[in-house]
Amino acid sequence: MKISKEIVTGVIAILAIGLLVAGINFLKGNSFFGGDEVYYAYLPNSGGIAVASSVMVNGVAIGKVTDIELTNEKDSLKKVLVTFNVQEDGFKIPKGSTIEAGAIDLFNKGLILSLNPDISKGFYKPGDYLQGIVTIDITSQVKAYADPLVKKVQGAISSIDHMVTSLTAFWDTTATSEIEGSLGELKMAIHNLGLVADQVQGLVGEEKEKFSRIVGNVESITANLKKSNDAVNEIVGNAKKFSDELVTINFKKVINEATSTISSLNGVIQKANSPDGSIGLLLNDTKLYDNLVETNNELQMLVNDLRLHPERYIHFSLLGAKTKGVPLNEQEEIRLRELLDTTANQ
Repeated sequence: MKISKEIVTGVIAILAIGLLVAGINFLKGNSFFGGDEVYYAYLPNSGGIAVASSVMVNGVAIGKVTDIELTNEKDSLKKVLVTFNVQEDGFKIPKGSTIEAGAIDLFNKGLILSLNPDISKGFYKPGDYLQGIVTIDITSQVKAYADPLVKKVQGAISSIDHMVTSLTAFWDTTATSEIEGSLGELKMAIHNLGLVADQVQGLVGEEKEKFSRIVGNVESITANLKKSNDAVNEIVGNAKKFSDELVTINFKKVINEATSTISSLNGVIQKANSPDGSIGLLLNDTKLYDNLVETNNELQMLVNDLRLHPERYIHFSLLGAKTKGVPLNEQEEIRLRELLDTTANQ
């Protein structure tokens, strides 16, 4: 069967169109024959990635970026929506995984997918949205590191320039004249210092004789102290002897005698407090005290009655009449009169 040229041309055209569409999809990041799982990721900015950038997992490309577009989200973390696919068969993304837009090597950028090792939360399904972040690229890191250094270098250059300007101003004719004036003043100061040194030398010469006399007096005092050394030693010996005698005193005997005396005194006090002794009876027997008080009262009553009515007890007869009352001798009458006078004076 002979195939016409028109049919061959049509088939070739159809194949060319198919190859063109497949090539365009391939350039966009899709597989050559399609059928990839598509996911979405929100980013605060594109991070320098472009369509057809690789999606990397542990340094291995598993997909491509297929689309990048701006969103109308007010959230600053969702300004850019990135569409990417996974071309590996059976590959699943665990929930909680992170995706970053950054440099995958020194010259290329892409999406870096960090898988969550905990798969208990399940997996993302094709069409789900992931929240991504943008990492700092090498250029930004170098710039962030270099900017402070550049500022410091600029400040150092400015300081050097200011110092050079100051030195230039210092070494003009005015500064030179000022230096010459300062040197002249320094020369005068040195001359004055020499004069002061001469005066000090003269003063030392004048005071040298006084210093010699002072040294002689000190030597004389030292000699006197040396002569008095024996007397000082004797005083020290006497003090040592006195201290030795104090040490040799029998303090133990004295303390024992004092202890014995105190013990005897305690025994006397105990006997006085005891109701068995005479002193104890006088101190502790209330009945004896009451009897003494009663006897004293009766004696007082007797003395009062004797003072008021002496005729009841003493009778003096001048005519030799019969004596009444109690007969008393001469000494007893004297003692009785003294007792009455004492009572009357009280």
